[in-house]
Amino acid sequence: MVVFENPRDMLDQQDLPLGASEWLSIDQDRIDGFARVTGDDQWIHVDPERARNGPFGATIAHGYLTVSLANLFLPQILEVRGFSMGVNVGVDTIRFLAPVRVGSRLRGSGVLLYAQEAKGESVQAVVRLTVEIDGEAKPACVLDAISRYYP
Repeated sequence: MVVFENPRDMLDQQDLPLGASEWLSIDQDRIDGFARVTGDDQWIHVDPERARNGPFGATIAHGYLTVSLANLFLPQILEVRGFSMGVNVGVDTIRFLAPVRVGSRLRGSGVLLYAQEAKGESVQAVVRLTVEIDGEAKPACVLDAISRYYP
C-alpha cells in the first residue's frame, strides 16, 4: 500500500506502482446477490447446472460485479490522508479481458497514472486498476478509476 499524507503529494507522481490488494474468493452467493440487486439474472450467472454445459463450464461473475470490486480493492492499495471529502468521479476505459468463473480468486493491483489540480483546490487522481484472476494469464478487467479529493 502507498500512503499519501495529503492529496497534493500525488501531484508529483506519475506511473507510480501501488501494489496489490488481498485475494478475494468469488462464490455463487456473491454472484447471486449481485444478480438480485441489479436484476441481471442471466443463466450464465445464476444457473450452475445449465452453466456447467455452457461456454465457460461454470457460472461466471457479472462484469459489473468485477468492476464494483474497485471500491474494495482501491483502499487496500492506496491511502490518501489530509482531505475533508473524496468522491468517485467515474471510470474510464473499462475492458473485460477474461471471464471470472465461480470459485475464482481476484485481487486488484494498481498504478497511479497521474494526479492533477481540479476545481476548488481539489486534486483529481487516476488509478489504473487491474483485476487479476489467480492462476490465469489474462486479468478479468482493467479500468481507470478517477477520484477527487477536496481540502
